[in-house]
This record gives sequence, structure tokens and C-alpha cells, in this order.
Amino acid sequence: MSQYYAPKGGLPPQTALMTGRAAFTTAYAVIPRGCFSDIVVSHLPGWTGTRLWLIARPMSGFAETFSQYVMEVQPGHGSDTPDPDTGVEHWLFFTEGLATLTIDGTGYDLDAGGYAYIPAGPRWTLLAEGSAPARFHWLRKLYEPALGIAKPAPIITNERDMPIRWMPDTAERWGTTRFVEPDDLRHDAHVNIVTFEPGGLIPFEETHVMEHGLYVLEGKAVYKLNQDWVEVEAGDFMWLRAYCPQACYAAGPGRFRYLLYKDVNRHATLRGPGAFRPTL
Repeated sequence: MSQYYAPKGGLPPQTALMTGRAAFTTAYAVIPRGCFSDIVVSHLPGWTGTRLWLIARPMSGFAETFSQYVMEVQPGHGSDTPDPDTGVEHWLFFTEGLATLTIDGTGYDLDAGGYAYIPAGPRWTLLAEGSAPARFHWLRKLYEPALGIAKPAPIITNERDMPIRWMPDTAERWGTTRFVEPDDLRHDAHVNIVTFEPGGLIPFEETHVMEHGLYVLEGKAVYKLNQDWVEVEAGDFMWLRAYCPQACYAAGPGRFRYLLYKDVNRHATLRGPGAFRPTL
């Protein structure tokens, strides 16, 4: 069974060395798990008994399409108005605890490994249940409709009920748990889980237009970001702008797994004369 790392906050002791692996460059950022301290938590209007680490937000000239939160909701708390923006779609992935997610009046129980996609538009609420906090990732994106394409429906599942689709010719060392088929044009982004068995690797430098958020759920590896090899472990977050070269080598001793965001399946947004109205 998979184990998911979830931050618990706190502060390092005054005797700790301050030097870590945090990095922010023009191509990528790395937020190590040691940065998830109490002094950088935030709170949201409409949520009770809740704190979060806001680890990605749109930034001009960097990654511009999504935001990502690491949420901690105390039992008996949550929100009846989680997001006032009805044009936003949402992905939730649970790492600990239990919660009831209600979408347009239908309730769903979600525990560790639980995955929910909430399309733009429906009313939804969330209530943490049980005796321990509900901890989960919450990703948000403005939905981009496409002419003649219906909006997607909600998806509620658990990753343990989904197969890992192994990449060809990798001896089942590198695979992806996909919650949406890649050619389903209703979706303008994917949030998947990538798994490497010990010895698995990305055998080339991926360089592409998609932006990424990668939160390490389990294990450790070395990840190539632009021109740098960076050691990462469970609880670290990597944030990649478009075209940042990337590769990975998972040396073990156990599985290396991360939650992955990428934007897909839409035209590139164009700016300049004629972009917003016909030229005269």
C-alpha cells in the first residue's frame, strides 16, 4: 500500500542549520519539505478550522495556469463556500484523514488516495470527518471551454482502484496513474500520479510547453531541472515553467512517486492586435 507524505508544520529548532535545498530560478523552483513551517501557512475566507500552504500561483513570466494548495482541515470543519469563482475547476487528492465532499447535493467519502475532479460551475462543499485532520492537495485552474466540446463531469475515485499504465519498454519501472484519458478533449489539464520503481528513469530531457507542479508523495530520487541535478524526497515540491528541461533517476531503495499537474489540449493563447476583437 502506498504511503503519502503530508506536512505537519511546526518550526525547526534554533540549533538547526538554515541551509537547505530551496531554489528559485528563471526555469524552476524547489520547495523542500522543511519549508512547510508554521510561519508560512495561510487561511481562506469561507473555511473554518483550516490552514494551508500555498505552494504555486500564477506568476507572469513563470508558470501561469494554476494554483496549488496543501490543505489541513480539522475534524468537523471545512467549507460550504470553498471557492466563489464559478469559472474555476478543481482537483483534490487526499493524503490523510477522511472528508465528505458534496457536489450539487450528492455526497462522496474521500480518504487517503482519494481523487476528485470538480468541473467549473457546480456547487460543492467539504467537511472533514473522523478524529484526525483531513490533509489533501487542492489544485485550481480557470477552465478553458472549447467550441463544440461539452464540459467534463465530476470524477470521484481512489488511486488504489486505478491501474498504473507502464511506459513501453521500461520493464514496468516508469508508469502513470491516469484519471482521465489523454485524448478526452473535455479536459484542459491533467492531474496524474507518476510512479518509478527503483532503477526507473526518464531516459531523455523532456522539454515541452506544458507547465508542471510536482509534489513528491513517496520516496526519493534525483531530478534534472534545466541544467541542475537536484535531490528530492517525499514532501518536496517542484514547480516548472514551460520548456524547462527535465529528467529523473530513481535509485531507490523504494518507489518514487509524485502528483503531477500539466496543462493540455487547448490552443495557445495569443496576444496582440486582433487577439480580442476583429482587426479593422
